[in-house]
Amino acid sequence: MFNFEKLIVWQKSIVLADLIYGLTKAFSPDERFGLTSQMRRAAVSVSSNIAEGCSRASKTDFRRFIEISTGSAFELTSQSAIARNQGLLTEDAHQQIYSACLEIVRMLSGLHDSLGD
Repeated sequence: MFNFEKLIVWQKSIVLADLIYGLTKAFSPDERFGLTSQMRRAAVSVSSNIAEGCSRASKTDFRRFIEISTGSAFELTSQSAIARNQGLLTEDAHQQIYSACLEIVRMLSGLHDSLGD
């Protein structure tokens, strides 16, 4: 087992990516290169940057990857709102994504802070 796999925030980000893939399957084919692609990439980026950050030798580098991961969660929150407004997501689905992202961002903030300056 790699060290990042032990992090609950990484585990939750994998669940988030699975959620996004499932929800975007129902999007219109017109969105294949639009919101579908954007949302999937942002969701994958959350866990990927946590994993990559764990491989870095310095805490400063790891903190930077946590910041990128946080930015991807913010992107996903924004994209989810757009998808809801365009009728691609229900309000319930949007809230599910929003809640998951909020929890992950809070956990990432704690991880970031624990790494010091």
